[in-house]
Amino acid sequence: MPSHDLAAVLVPWYREALRDLPWRREGFGAWGTLVSEFMLQQTPVARVIPLLDAWLERWPTPSALAAAPAGEAVAMWQNLGYPRRALWLHAAAREIRDRHDGVVPRDVDQLLELTGIGDYTARAVAVFAYGDRHPVVDTNTRRVIARAVAGRQHPDAAHRRDLAAMSALLPEDDGDAAVMNAAVMELGQTICTARAPRCDACPIRDACAWVRAGSPATPDARRRQARYEGSDRQARGAAMRAVRDAAPEPLPRAAMLVDWHDDAQRERAIGSLLRDGLLVADGELVALPS
Repeated sequence: MPSHDLAAVLVPWYREALRDLPWRREGFGAWGTLVSEFMLQQTPVARVIPLLDAWLERWPTPSALAAAPAGEAVAMWQNLGYPRRALWLHAAAREIRDRHDGVVPRDVDQLLELTGIGDYTARAVAVFAYGDRHPVVDTNTRRVIARAVAGRQHPDAAHRRDLAAMSALLPEDDGDAAVMNAAVMELGQTICTARAPRCDACPIRDACAWVRAGSPATPDARRRQARYEGSDRQARGAAMRAVRDAAPEPLPRAAMLVDWHDDAQRERAIGSLLRDGLLVADGELVALPS
């Protein structure tokens, strides 16, 4: 089966196999799609769903979030990690309110102008919320293409050429193209996984270049993420939890992470949160931004 015919298998497979997730339901809307895409960046689905529901109940429109203090968005982010995403989403909501009359734009270039939005998120909103025809590429997409099309075990680091590779797999019909984008991601999330691919259950096994080559081990040149345990990221997360737990009252800086094992790392973490705008200081008191 030529690679451009993969859609003939994956589109019907996805329509039967798709998981019931909130952002796939009828009428979820562009704002819900945008919020879900922010939350899903580097965060497991199971942790996102409860907070997504709570977030959209509290702020059902971009204008509702834009009217709230940025600190409330950071506090609401809870355990999703990478809390700068909450600040970026809050800034994007203000930009949507002020530049687009409170309506999430459909145009990819306009979406890319919003704070915190890159190639993936802009195209995901245009495709999954509005049904337009664009390639949508995430880590799962790159892995499926690397294996099924290029015959490699691991994808290269993200590159703009990935958009062309995915575009070559899309059927002409806009609706089928949107489904194909979702299908490739779903295949990578549930079957063509990074560590233990379930090739026996794969609907495109017979067409997969990697399987046909004998599933050879190939080099993984991607940069590895630093270990979380004992890292500055862990210290930042602990500092954010301490301030969120104390909110709305400020917390004395000296009372933050008093038992942390590394004083220099503790100060680095607090200082970086202040520089990022996730915390604000008033003398020796630290709080969420107002």
